Amino acid sequence: MPTVTLDGTDLHYLDAGKGPSAVLLLHAFPLHGGMWAQQVAALSARHRVIVPDYPGLGQSTPASAATTMDLVAGQVRALLGHLRVERVAVAGLSMGGYVAFELWRQAPGLFRGLALCDTKAGADTAEGAAGRETFARNAIDHGLGWVADQMVPKLLKPSPDPAVMKAVRHLVGEGTPAGVAAAQRGMARRPDSTPTLATITCPTLVVVGEEDGLTPPAEAEKIAAGVRGARLARIAGAGHLANLESPAAFTAALGEFVDGLPA
Repeated sequence: MPTVTLDGTDLHYLDAGKGPSAVLLLHAFPLHGGMWAQQVAALSARHRVIVPDYPGLGQSTPASAATTMDLVAGQVRALLGHLRVERVAVAGLSMGGYVAFELWRQAPGLFRGLALCDTKAGADTAEGAAGRETFARNAIDHGLGWVADQMVPKLLKPSPDPAVMKAVRHLVGEGTPAGVAAAQRGMARRPDSTPTLATITCPTLVVVGEEDGLTPPAEAEKIAAGVRGARLARIAGAGHLANLESPAAFTAALGEFVDGLPA
């Protein structure tokens, strides 16, 4: 993966394919851009696909004590500028959806289309934010093995495929405790994106795993109802990481959406 230095942070990213249109894939917490490997393989045959790692997750270096959505969105904009990409279809899953909302607020003109996958619009409650701070401290104290033990069962459906579970644990293990802690603190500070829904004017797809326990289908339904003209795709046999648990169905839904966007 190539690297670009932005404000002192080494940001690693994948830039695959040479199609006339670009797709930006924003990953989930506490994984990195490698979670999109199957989607990159499919989409890069027809599109240019750009996949960054957030600070401290994957191969990007940690940037600060809190990886806020504002910080990541700003880095994404700088990366797209570096790559001379002026318009892009954006797909964000979980934390990637939070980043996508902030990116829309900062630069709606970038968007050819938007796919919001296994995410939610609402902000954390006070209790939820406090839980993230506790998690952040434990990540520093106990390391990535502890993080994987805590998160992997929540990210997957109740009876997950052992191979998928192993793959997700591996993706988690390629981050850093500092990056995990900073991401938790950044997500705790994210604004409520519910008012943003009505401002989204680009073509929008909402995707959710039918067995997603973290951001269940009801959350996806709220997003789809709030964005004018949005389509909702339910992915059978998948939990929160629908792109990994039901990759064929997820990739088909995302690919059909991206392929149909105007240039």
